[in-house]
Amino acid sequence: MSTTVTTPIGGLDGSPKVEQNYLTNGHTLKSWLLTTDHKRIAILYLISITFFFGLGGAFAGLIRYELIAPAGNVLESETYNKVFSAHGIIMVFLFLVAVIPATLGNFLLPMMIGARDLAFPRLNLLSWYLFNAGGALVLAALVNGGVDTGWTFYTPYSSLYSNTNVSLAITGIFLAGFASITTGMNFIVTVHKMRAPGMTWFRLPLFVWANYATAVVMILGTPVVAITLLCVVFERTFKLPIFSPELGGDPVLFQHLFWFYSHPAVYIMILPAFGVISELITNFSRKRVFGYHFIAFSSLAIAFLGFLVWGHHMFVSSQSMYQSIVFSLITYLLAVPSAIKIFNWTATMYKGNIRLDAPMIYAIAFMGLFTVGGVTGLHLATVSTDIHLTATYFIVAHFHYVMVGGTITAFLGGLHFWWPKMTGRLYNESVAKWNAVLVFVGFNLTFFPQFVMGFMGMPRRYHYYYFAPEFQPYHLMSSAGATALGLGFAVPIFYLVKSLFTGEKAGANPWGAHGLEWETQSPPITVNFETVPIVTDEVYDFDPVGEHEELMAKLAGAKS
Repeated sequence: MSTTVTTPIGGLDGSPKVEQNYLTNGHTLKSWLLTTDHKRIAILYLISITFFFGLGGAFAGLIRYELIAPAGNVLESETYNKVFSAHGIIMVFLFLVAVIPATLGNFLLPMMIGARDLAFPRLNLLSWYLFNAGGALVLAALVNGGVDTGWTFYTPYSSLYSNTNVSLAITGIFLAGFASITTGMNFIVTVHKMRAPGMTWFRLPLFVWANYATAVVMILGTPVVAITLLCVVFERTFKLPIFSPELGGDPVLFQHLFWFYSHPAVYIMILPAFGVISELITNFSRKRVFGYHFIAFSSLAIAFLGFLVWGHHMFVSSQSMYQSIVFSLITYLLAVPSAIKIFNWTATMYKGNIRLDAPMIYAIAFMGLFTVGGVTGLHLATVSTDIHLTATYFIVAHFHYVMVGGTITAFLGGLHFWWPKMTGRLYNESVAKWNAVLVFVGFNLTFFPQFVMGFMGMPRRYHYYYFAPEFQPYHLMSSAGATALGLGFAVPIFYLVKSLFTGEKAGANPWGAHGLEWETQSPPITVNFETVPIVTDEVYDFDPVGEHEELMAKLAGAKS
């Protein structure tokens, strides 16, 4: 991205201030725990979220191991309920909601718009502490007796009958929700007020557009679920008549309030992934993204329409037929901006100079997996088919194709793409490529059989299925795929960490990419830019095809 140098950020004598990079500017634990540098906070989030992902994945492994046999293997029914609840609660509230905004978003958004930091650095650090405090309370609830309500906390079971640590887990989720709200507010103010000179709205990278739309959903949606879950705690504690019919409450009200947030929460998870994929597709196709304005506005359209479709989760929950028809139609309308992205990414790749490095393989895998998840979502948006498929493994497969096949695949692609910028080191590209393929194959082997089981009538959340042993081959395939998928998620931890010590040093722009974040050194200095950048060209205005081939070849041949 072309820039013009203006007043130096640092030295008063008119010369640029020379600083250590953000990783070496303070080595003590205190310097990290009290930092207000958005890049260090992103690394802190990355460490925390990786821990929760590993823990949630371990619970998923227990589920898959238990379901190998029709009569179960090692878990009692009550324990199984607690295990799948723990998996859902950790993965949704402590991983998927935060993974891209809190890590890649925190690290990259200020640099992409030419800012020194987020608008409220101390609030940014507070968000990390709130996130971890919430996570600690959730873990305390899971360790001290567990939670058996599922991640949705449906009433009246969660508010009246469950004897597990529902209130403690909800309190943890409540705190983690404030971390989302503060992050969203920080992103919105930063984009509005701290863009570099010349960085107009339509010069913003699509990753910024996606995180901006996500921030809007965080601000508007998270308070709703926070208050709803707090009402569950009040009802459990003080027997207030809110949701439980025995007390004079309405359990359907809980579903309306919960899904009013929880369907937009899907877009908190997937919208940042769209932004990552836009960056990967255009950079590895060496072309300006096709239909930039359509992709940017489609992110805002998804954020807006996401608040209008919560009722498609309630086709069998006493909702009237006429309400269901309206929610079904709006859900079909919501498919349009999602499809625009897929079509435009495909058009961007057409006649591009595509290089199949690891980030691009993850991006292509995302396009395939998310398309399957989106198309099967239309089956669930249709009232007639949804009634048949509700509460079956079809739902489980659809959700994971969108969330795991979408969010996690995009996160891995983005992490590999920006890893040289974040650490200043190159990883083993050959291993990363094969691992991306392993993730794709393992994922499909895990979850595609669940579509078949769900259509055949296999209920979700069942501990035993000895009444229908014909499902066992599908469960075996799914468990085998989960083993491969778990390996695909674990291997990057080893070769990325190894690259920190033995990886070849990366230059400022090892991919030949386009954007302000690539104008800084790798790893960046604490204030991001030695001088205030002025943006003078259009977004994704790539140099002629082939100019950066030697840089790409250097990265491909890097040895860790």
